[in-house]
Amino acid sequence: MSPRVRFAPSPTGYLHVGNARVAIANALFAAKHGGAFLLRLDDTDAARCRPEYEAAIAEDLRWLGLVWDEGPLHQRDRLDRYAAAAEALKASGRLYPCWETEEELAHKRQQRLRRGLAPVYDRAALALTEDQRARAFASGRPPHWRFRLSEGVSAWHDLVLGQRSVKLGAVSDPVLVREDGTPLYTFASVVDDLELGITHVIRGEDHVTNTGVQRDILAALGAEPEAIAFAHLPLLVGADGEPLSKRLGALSLRALRGDGVEPFAILAYLARLGTASDIAPAAWEELAAGFDFGAISRSPARFDPAQLLALNRRVLNALPFEAVRDRLPEAATEPFWNAIRGNIDMLAEARHWWEVVAGSVVPPPIEAEEDRAFLAAAAARLPAGEWDEATFKAWSATLAEATGRKGRALFRPLRLALTGEEHGPELKDLLPLMGRDRALLRLAMAAGAAP
Repeated sequence: MSPRVRFAPSPTGYLHVGNARVAIANALFAAKHGGAFLLRLDDTDAARCRPEYEAAIAEDLRWLGLVWDEGPLHQRDRLDRYAAAAEALKASGRLYPCWETEEELAHKRQQRLRRGLAPVYDRAALALTEDQRARAFASGRPPHWRFRLSEGVSAWHDLVLGQRSVKLGAVSDPVLVREDGTPLYTFASVVDDLELGITHVIRGEDHVTNTGVQRDILAALGAEPEAIAFAHLPLLVGADGEPLSKRLGALSLRALRGDGVEPFAILAYLARLGTASDIAPAAWEELAAGFDFGAISRSPARFDPAQLLALNRRVLNALPFEAVRDRLPEAATEPFWNAIRGNIDMLAEARHWWEVVAGSVVPPPIEAEEDRAFLAAAAARLPAGEWDEATFKAWSATLAEATGRKGRALFRPLRLALTGEEHGPELKDLLPLMGRDRALLRLAMAAGAAP
């Protein structure tokens, strides 16, 4: 049977690199095996879910190049399905009402901790008599509903992490339905996965305990837990090895996009992060063909922005002018793009180099008197006529012969005077774009003289 997978974010914020890694893994797995990739929005929490985040999720996924086969599906449109499943669990005695307040539950947890016990729910509501329960319902205060977990252990073979298990007795009976009747993620996700025919759940390692619980819910709903395979991706850490979760706001796809990181770079980077594969530019087909759960390390994956930028530079260097012309300064030309594309980490830097070749960059003051004299000599020997890529070589050779300078002593003052930068694209490529009048003005200014 062809696999069916889903990416199921909650529209409570922008997608970050951790979300994107999970989405990419789901899409690549489906593509490799000829399966279906569903987009589902887990949006039962009306207080936190917002339309603008929903729109941003779809936009960011499309920007990455991900295409879903079904969706977006909304949990808010399936409340009747969750209500029906909840009634079935109530009828079987697995879903029971509780009336404790948050304050009472917090007090119970503290009491258990003081006694050296795990701070799990004590199932006090199960001990209520029929009369006590009837009076609680009659009070008019609606209950929340907990799922009575099975005894023992929920164990499965994880496609990434290997054999995993959760001791259900060490976990609180989860609340599946709130006081207002709305389902929580733990429950709604199981009902959806079951009814939508999901065959593989691919998500982050922080859901391992959820998986143990949700497998128990699947069984209580009459399904075979082994019908759904699970793959948990180890969480991302920073280049320093520290948890990335606290910094994910700065690593939203929206922020990276605004900074000029290319979607192809993020796609290739996250697809192979945590594997032994070379992190290099790659087409979607190549990434899908090489996707393998067994190749993913069980250790946390290091997200290194410097490594991503290095990959982004390689992606940019391979892009033709037509692929970027709409994002370059309005008058930018193909020769300009060819000159700079190997020297920028992000496309946003192109604007600076356009100012260098077509704007009014002011060179930094040249302090050494001998360098100012050299630049004056360079201005005096600036070639006339049409310039091309051979112009700089001929001019610099003339200067070397006239001044005796060579290497850094020759090229550094010229680069500083002409571009204002210590490093950058080849001057042989920039000089024709800059033009004689602009070059002459900058050389004269750097030399401390009027042109």
